[in-house]
Amino acid sequence: MKSLNWEHPFNKGSSSPKKKSFIETKERVRYSETDQMGVAHNKHYFEWFEIGRTEFCRKKGISYRDIEKKGYFLVVVESFCRYKKPLRYDEEFLIRVSLRQASPKKIIFDYKILSIQKKHMAAEGYTVHVATDQKAKVKPLPPEIFKKITPP
Repeated sequence: MKSLNWEHPFNKGSSSPKKKSFIETKERVRYSETDQMGVAHNKHYFEWFEIGRTEFCRKKGISYRDIEKKGYFLVVVESFCRYKKPLRYDEEFLIRVSLRQASPKKIIFDYKILSIQKKHMAAEGYTVHVATDQKAKVKPLPPEIFKKITPP
């Protein structure tokens, strides 16, 4: 699989011409999310992706609840996570979410899980979503929803 080519997560002064905008959400590893060694279990990264994605939409001016009230769903059809370094119990981290690609029928979100204390990337990944109606038929998002999720 092709490696995702992201800038270093703590590099503030990037000169990249294609700088992605992102939304960050701060979290902390809970005891229930760890194994016996105090390391965050791999399944929780996908839950953290969801937390970040939900906040991404909310900060863009539309909640998942609002999307669903209008009769649309963003169904996950593919997800991927590459684990880099472990997070441990009580460690604070950032969930950084950006939009890789968006069309009215398909949206791809990119994620970085970043340790605040240790200043390293713990994981990176993506999810692919297809817009559907209440009967699970692919249906394009209406312009008023699509415009809120995508950059101007």
